[in-house]
Amino acid sequence: MQLRRFILLIVFLYFSAAMFIACKKKETYPIEPHIEFMSFTKVQNSTGIDDKGKLKISFTDGDGDVGLRPEDTIAPYDTSSRYHYNFFITYYEKQKGVYKEVHLPVSNNSRIPDLTPSGDDKSLNGEIEIELFINNPFSQYDTIRFDAAIADRALHESNIITTPDIIVKKH
Repeated sequence: MQLRRFILLIVFLYFSAAMFIACKKKETYPIEPHIEFMSFTKVQNSTGIDDKGKLKISFTDGDGDVGLRPEDTIAPYDTSSRYHYNFFITYYEKQKGVYKEVHLPVSNNSRIPDLTPSGDDKSLNGEIEIELFINNPFSQYDTIRFDAAIADRALHESNIITTPDIIVKKH
């Protein structure tokens, strides 16, 4: 009789565990991408000047259409087209105590490659790190920040994140 109860208990526990695992709720996110600031790390060149930095963000997207394939662009021959990129970076300098947007000779905008997962569940979450130019050689100002946003292939734009102040070592 004890052995029978023990076997029934084992079978019950096995099926309970199987039901628990099978009923695990999958993550659901809105179809618009959402990003959050994680970190910013400066990278010095061989002379000790802050040349570049690495911006790290986390992201979610409910329908998994983050990232561009090589053919995903309105005008593939026109690199100035907004839709040639899907990671948008705006550079600001603190000039006399006020942040001003500055257009650099080289854009920090970038392309995130196609990240669409295979299978039925297209929800995405992850981290992206991008290397950015941070030293404007045409400026005397040493305090900067960035705004960043991403867009998916359906042209849904994410929220905008802002980095903390970044002090750039110029000389």
